[in-house]
Amino acid sequence: MSAFEKHAPSRMTQDRRRLLKTATFAAFGALASGCASILPNTGPPPRLFRLSPKSTFPGELDTVGWQLVIEPPLAPAGLDTTRIALHRAAVELEYYARANWTDLAPAMIQTLVVESFENSGKIVAVGRESLGLRADFVLKLELREFQSEYANNGIPDANVRLNAKLVKMPQRTIIGSESFEARVGASADRIEDIVAAFDEALGKALKDLVVWTLQTGQSGRRA
Repeated sequence: MSAFEKHAPSRMTQDRRRLLKTATFAAFGALASGCASILPNTGPPPRLFRLSPKSTFPGELDTVGWQLVIEPPLAPAGLDTTRIALHRAAVELEYYARANWTDLAPAMIQTLVVESFENSGKIVAVGRESLGLRADFVLKLELREFQSEYANNGIPDANVRLNAKLVKMPQRTIIGSESFEARVGASADRIEDIVAAFDEALGKALKDLVVWTLQTGQSGRRA
């Protein structure tokens, strides 16, 4: 037997090496494909928008000597999100691409409600339920509408609706219930103008909410 014949790999060994190489490349391809599927989207991040609390109120509002706690607003799953919702059809909820609120909508609105009461200068103390404050009244809120709605002209309206119940403590009796809704048309179908319409609509609802709560709570205390 020649030296070449002595050291040359057998056909079976060559076949095994080819199979091993093929399996290695296939495994690497599958791994690369799997990694690509879990990589985060490398597109631009969403723009973040926030709304402002109400800061102007009727001067004839009475100053009240009681304390108020604001519960987090309840909201349907479609609105309990950082995404900005829109309606093009009555039975379908969509969201604007790459445009978000800075917080979940209910949490953002709770903060704005607290700040609006503070800006009124007409209440001794107001805070969130999570702070564990002892309160004379609890304001329960439900976010019913918080989306833009498109009409035939292609320019959306911002629609905001809050339902409120004022609960007297420690009896836990509801002394008043009211809905606050505002609709404001955007000046153009651009996200900046749509957010501005949301800000104006929510401001109107917050103003009415603060005035109603102070007046209803004061009447409840006197009673």
